[in-house]
Amino acid sequence: MAVRPLYGARMPNLPDVVVWSIPAFLLLTVIEMISVRLHPDEGDAGYEAKDAATNVSMGLGSLFFDALWKIPIVLIYDAVYALTPLRVPLLWWTVLLMLLAQDFFYYWSHRGHHVIRILWACHVVHHSSRKFNLTTALRQPWTSLTSWPFYLPLVAAGVHPAALVFCSSVSLVYQFWIHTERIDKMPRWFESTLNTPSHHRVHHASQGGYLDRNFGGILIVWDRLFGSFAPEAERPVYGLTKNISTFNPIKVATHEYVAIVKDVRTAGSWRERAGRMLRGPGWQPVPAPEPVEETVTA
Repeated sequence: MAVRPLYGARMPNLPDVVVWSIPAFLLLTVIEMISVRLHPDEGDAGYEAKDAATNVSMGLGSLFFDALWKIPIVLIYDAVYALTPLRVPLLWWTVLLMLLAQDFFYYWSHRGHHVIRILWACHVVHHSSRKFNLTTALRQPWTSLTSWPFYLPLVAAGVHPAALVFCSSVSLVYQFWIHTERIDKMPRWFESTLNTPSHHRVHHASQGGYLDRNFGGILIVWDRLFGSFAPEAERPVYGLTKNISTFNPIKVATHEYVAIVKDVRTAGSWRERAGRMLRGPGWQPVPAPEPVEETVTA
């Protein structure tokens, strides 16, 4: 017996799981705020009014800018989907496979946004708070058009762009609850397979041993497979290795781009200019060796 498609032969309007989840986001945030107030934990990053307001502002701004960036991205995805002869039907089990595949490519997109500076300029926004709470999940960039190339293989393989958007939304909703210090550790089987608050606290930490670790979205298995996993041992210190001291949403959204422009302008060669944009955020050019003076002997 054939498995019945969830929505028939044509690709449907899939539910917007982010919009449907907003009431839960608000409720969980209020619960966390009350928990922090009633049971403060020494060393807990907690809440700060200006920081939380900036997080919400960044989230609202991202909704506006994402709507703009979505136009060219959807056009590209639709063009690729029209050209490929492959088609993935929307069945209950193919949806699970699409979620798995999206999570795999999310891992590489997320990792790329940490190791390529021009991409980091987008993602750094999410890491720029020195607090770690559920509003941190809302601290989203306004230049998120940098992620779309990582998912082109899925569209080329026949995944409808609407299905890809749905899978990405499910991942985004899942990752909301892991931005908290109020949950210590989940059961061992959960911690070994799925992304958790413990794993994500490591990802947001600025200590050397925690940098560029735990890139997973829903699953943590990719980090374990590809050598980027680190367990939570010492209490994380949140923020950047060089923190910013502003709550201005425009500066939060653009500060790394401004820094890149300054570095490129002062670069001494095209090689250095390329490195300033395409190497890691902490990359520095190797200084030229000083000339050795020859000693003339009689």
